[in-house]
Amino acid sequence: MTNHREPAREAVLIEAEAIAALADRLDDSFDRAVEAILHCKGRVIVAGMGKSGLVGKKITATLNSTGIASFFLHPAEAMHGDLGLIRSEDVLLLISKSGRAGEMDMIVSAARRLGLVIMILCGTMESELCRRADIVLDCSVTREAGPNDLIPTASSTTALVMGDALAVALLQARKFTTSDFANLHPGGFIGKRLLKRVSELHHTGDEVPFVAPDASMKEMILEMTGKRLGCVVMTDGDGRTAGVFTDGDLRRLAEKRDDFYRFTADEVMVRNPKTISADAILDAALAVMEKHTITQLVTVDRDDRLLGIIHLHDILRSKLV
Repeated sequence: MTNHREPAREAVLIEAEAIAALADRLDDSFDRAVEAILHCKGRVIVAGMGKSGLVGKKITATLNSTGIASFFLHPAEAMHGDLGLIRSEDVLLLISKSGRAGEMDMIVSAARRLGLVIMILCGTMESELCRRADIVLDCSVTREAGPNDLIPTASSTTALVMGDALAVALLQARKFTTSDFANLHPGGFIGKRLLKRVSELHHTGDEVPFVAPDASMKEMILEMTGKRLGCVVMTDGDGRTAGVFTDGDLRRLAEKRDDFYRFTADEVMVRNPKTISADAILDAALAVMEKHTITQLVTVDRDDRLLGIIHLHDILRSKLV
């Protein structure tokens, strides 16, 4: 069997080298590009031909998925009526390896007439499009990964990564949260996972294993066994969680004391247990469980009053993690 790995390995290393070099070229122009998009009152219009156009479509999708209104304008379609989509409050983002105007000439001219900020991700800094742009982001590469520089490889990858860099910088600047992401992706797996609340899965009412502070060990064990959540909960006079006793606490107590059955709930409960708001997302509950190596959490309302119990098994059964 022929070994095809060497040219593939070389291609990977060439593209990795091009991406690494890109990090050193992030300068004031990058800051200006981020600020221009942040202050844009319209949409980010992305345009490019061929492979650059495909990269542009991915950048458009990424911006939209993070709440920045964007659309891809094909240069050929622009020449046949789609120039009417451009508005004075928009920002134009061009992608080009060569920097030759060609099919993008009309888009640039229309954008200039309307006073748009024009930025470009370009592989040839001394080019016509770079001279006509307000902001130039250097995406040049020393060589393509394929033989004789015939096809865009490292150059298209570099432009794609520059687009991702813009998107990430914009996320940080806008303080974009997981909840924001979930609201924009309600139909996808990640969105469903981030939108699912603890209150949708926790056990409440008679399902909560509850005992009074003076309950005997027998009563505690029976309640814990009957409710099958691996713990019992005690509250104070205001309905706030006073303590929790888990099946793990029971095993550890039985190992230390032969007379463990003589204790009451108030004597053995773990005070100030870990709790979580019923309004929290499932990911937050899972993070607390993982951090403290526990399998159940007391759920509380805004006044820290007991509402219920959520168990690790509830989260796993949801198939959202």
